[in-house]
Amino acid sequence: MLVAMQLRLLASTQWLFEETGSAASLGLLGVIQLGTMPLIIYGGLLADIFDRKKLMIFTQGFSFVALLFLTIVAFTNTLAPWMIFVTTGLTAIVNMLGNSARPALLPRVIEKQNMTKGITIQTASFQIGQIVSPLIFMLFYVQFGVSVTFLVGTIFGLISMVSPALIMADGKPDQSTKNISQFEALKEGAAYVFKHPILPGLYLLDVGVTILSFYRMLFPLFSQGLYGMGAEGTGLLASANALGGVLGSLVVLVTEKIKGKGKIVLYSTMAYAIGLILFGLNPIFWLGLIIVAILGATDSVGMTMRQTIVQLTTPDRLIGRASSAHSFAAQSANNIGQMEVAFLAVIIGASGTMIVGGALSIFIVITIWFKVPGIRNYRYYKK
Repeated sequence: MLVAMQLRLLASTQWLFEETGSAASLGLLGVIQLGTMPLIIYGGLLADIFDRKKLMIFTQGFSFVALLFLTIVAFTNTLAPWMIFVTTGLTAIVNMLGNSARPALLPRVIEKQNMTKGITIQTASFQIGQIVSPLIFMLFYVQFGVSVTFLVGTIFGLISMVSPALIMADGKPDQSTKNISQFEALKEGAAYVFKHPILPGLYLLDVGVTILSFYRMLFPLFSQGLYGMGAEGTGLLASANALGGVLGSLVVLVTEKIKGKGKIVLYSTMAYAIGLILFGLNPIFWLGLIIVAILGATDSVGMTMRQTIVQLTTPDRLIGRASSAHSFAAQSANNIGQMEVAFLAVIIGASGTMIVGGALSIFIVITIWFKVPGIRNYRYYKK
């Protein structure tokens, strides 16, 4: 699904930026997606009370239909900016409802003592998809344009729609959760998350840093604003970032035996913040690729460890709702961050935006270190 989604996002943002010439139009995509965010909480409930595999098939099937529509209008030369906005919004709504099904299914596939490895492999697969997707985008968009790029994404969307049916694990919900009302289940999930000694601070760290630094969907802007390049620069930046993510996943495997997983999150986030400042200060494209790769690596380490902590500290019957809270925090931050970075870049430029974001992110990490000691003190011991 990742390749299909990334091709849609990259082709949509590149075409929209070329069509409108406005960085603010990219920020509007974040505004649209932000409006769908409350649904992710309900999606977490759905992952705990319905068959998780069927939920994945339905939501990924809708994304396939959206890509098919964009392909048709692109080939008939009727593609318009409003179509990008509408399909982005509708796809975001459905994805929010199914977003928690995948992490909720993970404990059914992997034993808890192997969870770090499992999430690392999942993250590495995700990052490999992020490497391949920009390269596919760059190849087809530069050579054939937006229509063929959407067509390729549609093919990947079809594959992703049928893939969940091949998972052998049981996707049916826990009977105890199935028998309580949806309202009571939501209350139970909210109470668990808010009373948890680690999760609220973990989500706050993710939200604070991401809002100030989210940059991936704005690679078209940075490609032109920082380096004077077009779609080629967009594809190379995205691929370098994803390659760094894969390397970051390998780092996680090396650190698997380290019990202080909370400190790993904080250290990697601090390194990420410093990388943002370096990215904003750098005018050389090839060096920018290296810095973006480092950003991908440090972000991957932090993301993997955050997901691991959620899985390790949450029972299976609540994992959908706990994961949805994590996803809500992360996705809300992504969308707000996309808006903030896009609009701030209009005022102070792409370079200044990254420098300011990095400096404020450092402040947030230091604050979380001292104000939320549960994160830095968290240690996991295998049972």
